[in-house]
Amino acid sequence: MIKVGLQIPNFTYPDTPPHQLFERVAAVAVAAEDAGADTVMVMDHFYQLPLLGPPDNEMFEAYTLLGAIAARTKTVKLGTLVTGVTYRNPAILAKIVTTLDVISSGRAFLGIGAAWFDVEHEGLGVDFPPVKERFERLEEALHICRAMFRGERPTFEGKHYSVKDAINVPAPITPGGPPIMIGGQGEKKTLRLMAEHAEMANFTSPFDELPRKLEVLQGHCEAVGRDMATINKTSLCTVLIAPSMEEAEGLRNDFLRARGMDWDTLDDAMRSLVAGRLLVGDPDSAGEQVQRLIGLGLDGLTFNLPANGHDPDAVAHTVGVIKKAVG
Repeated sequence: MIKVGLQIPNFTYPDTPPHQLFERVAAVAVAAEDAGADTVMVMDHFYQLPLLGPPDNEMFEAYTLLGAIAARTKTVKLGTLVTGVTYRNPAILAKIVTTLDVISSGRAFLGIGAAWFDVEHEGLGVDFPPVKERFERLEEALHICRAMFRGERPTFEGKHYSVKDAINVPAPITPGGPPIMIGGQGEKKTLRLMAEHAEMANFTSPFDELPRKLEVLQGHCEAVGRDMATINKTSLCTVLIAPSMEEAEGLRNDFLRARGMDWDTLDDAMRSLVAGRLLVGDPDSAGEQVQRLIGLGLDGLTFNLPANGHDPDAVAHTVGVIKKAVG
């Protein structure tokens, strides 16, 4: 399960033309592995997200990229953070993740959520149903994927998806199939599905909301008779670590400025909102912040480095700091 998980959400790098992009991504993944990360994830979107760049920034197809990363790495677990259920037929998705598991010798997991980024759906002609239907689709997809991972050849007739004697060969290397991660923060639906279906739960909420999310997840687990300790619990955060606090704050300010925000002129409410998802500091301060998050009841941390994640040395340093803090 995840204790130190690097997410790669950005593929637009300084002085890196398209034909060199994969080699840079591979170098980042290998640096993270060598520094002690146990998991490498990529964002599964087709257009770049607003807080990371314009929609026409470079964006790889996630599973093609993960397959290539699998060939360059040896130990890290591999998956998406996370796949929108609307993107792929769930039976085909189960086949894709199983293939990743086989070629990586059992290192794949399925990260999945209800999807939310309407712009890419509209641009690429992918159906984007209302939120109620997306969660219905997510629950059906979880049943189909789980059964196919287990080699059950399921026949399933749902409201949105159906399969008939669905074959999934070769079978996954991971006993019982790749574990399932559900990502999100919705208390009524997402956290319930985590309790019912997931081996891993990734929270996307601000840090100060994590105690509440863990409490709600505990309630859902009790309702279905499950020990919450059987779920690997992580939180996604954006990390900006530098040798000194001044340099780390400079990274933060540059990161925000590139997205049209000025830290010095943000009002208190906006500052609080932004700071609630950022981990900023020198190694000692950052390590203390990580320890506080783990102390809330998390099992590990998933994190991205949008300011300097293209630099293998910066990635290795950050992974080292977080690994030491997580313990």
